[in-house]
This record gives sequence, C-alpha cells and structure tokens, in this order.
Amino acid sequence: MAVEDMSYRPLLSAYELMEDPYGGFGRVREETAVARGLWNGSPTWFITRYDDVSAVLMDRRFATNSQSLPGGTDVYAEVMAKMGVSEKLIPYLAGSLVYTDPPDHTRLRKLVLRAFSARRVSALRSRVEAIVDGLLDALPGHAEDGVVDLVEHFASPLPITVICEMVGVPGEDLDTWRAWSLDYTSMDAHRLNTMLTEISAYIHDLAERRQTEPADDLITGLIRAHDEDSDRLTDTELVTMVLTLMVAANETTPALIGNGALALLTHPDQLALLRADPGLLPGAVQELLRWCGPAIVAKLRYATEDVTVAGTLIRQGDQVQVVPGAANHDPRRFPRPGELDITRNPEADRAPHLAYSRGAHYCLGAGLANQETEVAFARLFARYPDLRLACPMDSLRWKPLPVTRQLQELPVRLETAP
Repeated sequence: MAVEDMSYRPLLSAYELMEDPYGGFGRVREETAVARGLWNGSPTWFITRYDDVSAVLMDRRFATNSQSLPGGTDVYAEVMAKMGVSEKLIPYLAGSLVYTDPPDHTRLRKLVLRAFSARRVSALRSRVEAIVDGLLDALPGHAEDGVVDLVEHFASPLPITVICEMVGVPGEDLDTWRAWSLDYTSMDAHRLNTMLTEISAYIHDLAERRQTEPADDLITGLIRAHDEDSDRLTDTELVTMVLTLMVAANETTPALIGNGALALLTHPDQLALLRADPGLLPGAVQELLRWCGPAIVAKLRYATEDVTVAGTLIRQGDQVQVVPGAANHDPRRFPRPGELDITRNPEADRAPHLAYSRGAHYCLGAGLANQETEVAFARLFARYPDLRLACPMDSLRWKPLPVTRQLQELPVRLETAP
C-alpha cells in the first residue's frame, strides 16, 4: 500500500484545466494512479485511470451527498444558501438524482424509470426527426454573411424542444422553458430564485391538470408512478425530477452535438466513412462520446469509510474526484486513444466509455441523448454535404467551466442550399 501523502497542490495549470482538459488530466493520469490535489480549494483525491474510475463509480462506499457521511451535513445545500438561494427553494436543487445516494436514489430512480422507458424514447424518434428537419430548414435564415452558429441554432434548441414535448409542455411555452434552462445553469442567485419559483408553480399547475386530463406525456407518467408500496414522488421530488431532466437536456446533449460536429468536420476521413456507411452512426456516436464527450469530471464524491484505490489509502470523509474525460483516453483500456476512429470495435459491454458514468448514477437519459445525436448527425450531413468550419480552430471559444468541455459557438458555412 502506498504511504499516504498529505501534501496537496493544484495539479493542472489554468490552461490545462480550461483549454486542454483532456491533455491536462491525461498528464496527471500518466504520472500517478491516484493524485492528491485541490478542488474548489479543498484537498481532493483525483482518480484518472479507466479501471480505477470505473471501480469508484460502481463502489457505493463513495457517496455523492456529503450527508451520507457519519455526522455529515449537506455541503451542496450549504453552498446554495451562501450564494443567496432561498431556503425554501434549495430542495429543488439539492434533491436532484445526481446528489442523492441509496436508498433515496434507488427509490427515485425506480419510480422515474417506469415513466422514462425505452419504449417511450423509441416512440419519440419520428418526432425527433421532425424537430431536427425543422431546425435544419431554418438554418439558412439565421446565417450572417453565409455563416451560422450551429450551437445556438441547432445543437441547443433540439434537446430542450424534445424534453419539453416529452414532459408535456405546450408549444407556446417553449421559449419560456428555454429561458428557464439558461437561468438554471447561470448560478446567479437572483435568476435561480426567480426561475425556481416560476417553474415550480408551472409544474404543479401542469400536474394538477394532468390529474383530471391525463395525456401520453412524461408528467402524467411521473404523477402516476409508484412502487409496490404505493410510494409516489412528492410534490418537491416531481419538480426536482423535471428540473434534472431539463438541465441534462440543456447541457449534455447540446455539447455532445457541438463537440461531435466539430470533431467530424476536422476529421474529414471519418466523416467520409460515415457518409459512405450510415450504419456506422450508432458506433460513431459512442466513439465521439469517448473521444470528445463533454463530461470531463464527474460529481464530487465522498469516501464513507476508509477505502484503498490503486494501492492508495483514501480516508473516510475524504473528497474524491473521478475524471471520466481522462479515463476515456486511457491507453491501458483503449488502443490508440488519441485517435478518433468511428469504426472502433468496443467490447461487449453496452457502454465501454464512461461518458454516461456507470453504476447507480448511469445517465438516465443516455438512450434519448444517443437517439437525438444520431438523428442530428444523419440529417445534418445529408442536408448540407458541403458543411464546413467557418473559422480557424484556435479561434473557437469554449465555455469557461472546469468540469465540462462545451463550445460557446460553432460557426459553419452551409454552402449547399436546402
């Protein structure tokens, strides 16, 4: 067992953390199996190698809520309170699936899975295709001097439109929900307080209507969902669940579509393979999730007891940060990890990359994200065969967030008229 080193330091330069996180965390991965550094000013263990990241994600001794520690308090809720988020609204944020641990997490996920089924996702495909086609039809109208932002006008509106329709939000309220989704991710207390107040009232009103006017939508499924003991979602849990789905739709899938489109446009050999054989598309999306997936680091975890990882003792209460973005480029797991290869033949397990996490916190909306991305790329590159990047790579701007890799915009030239 390695001797515990209580020293800690920033592991990455600002450039590595913000501009080259794959490379920066990759350097850490190759230097040591378990690194000691700082995260949000606190000493934290960083896990970057594939086998170790996978093991921690599957290990229930690592909790995502600090309350799971003996005598622990809800650190996330405390941070929200210090930011100025209203005490009565904090449960809508702190109660998200990503911040809960078993048994609460197990109960909530079980209830939601019954409404968020594979059948429902599959049934949405034709509607996803129609939404994509509508967005592609509108792209030329957004162009300025022949250039259009693929993030703003295609990647971003697609997932939030789909999730709103899935929930049961009327079309005339879509713009309001798009604004709320931006408020949610702003981390501005005033905007959060206003949005949470408005959206909770909206969801409660919609749920009341669905009690007497049920529809084939997610909100109806959620208010009907119950387990064998007739345990249902509380009013707060209902709002929190819809918010969780909205945030996932507003962040993960748009970033995947943006990152993936950029990757294919800058790897013309891979794009040519995809155009020649559309059957490669499902595998291509999984390779893009591995190679340029937006999730660099996962949610912070806490060791609920002493645990040894890769020969290093992690004490009860220690913070642990797993880094899927580094694990997905681990040469111990993936041959030629730095190469984008849409013909890569993954092993038999359903999702060998860790972009959707693993274990209890495996992404609830993975199937929907895969479907939306597949449809988006199939339609985009068929409609605009001459699509090309409209700026040098080094002029692209990335969102200044250390936990994710997301383009702020993706300027492209369509060239071919629709």
